[in-house]
Amino acid sequence: MAGFNDIIKSGENVLVDFSAEWCGPCKMMKPILEELKSKMGEKVTILKVDVDQNPKVAAAYKIQSVPTLILFQKGAVTWRKSGVVQARDLQSIIQQNSRK
Repeated sequence: MAGFNDIIKSGENVLVDFSAEWCGPCKMMKPILEELKSKMGEKVTILKVDVDQNPKVAAAYKIQSVPTLILFQKGAVTWRKSGVVQARDLQSIIQQNSRK
């Protein structure tokens, strides 16, 4: 994926949603991430990565189940979790992990 490393290194809070088209729980994440973006705006960059279309990126981060969410700050992994996570929980996690 062109620019993936540039994107995760560029922002303070970059939330990557590793997902797949065939994954039911992944589809549940779409409105959750939209709600998160509307609440946090420019404070978070949300990136969706299809593991089937980007196997090298998925392998690099050892993605074994989808959805897997990883929070990057300046390119470093600060949090990760597999499964559906609600917007309010994600907002809290991002705020807790944000560098002051």
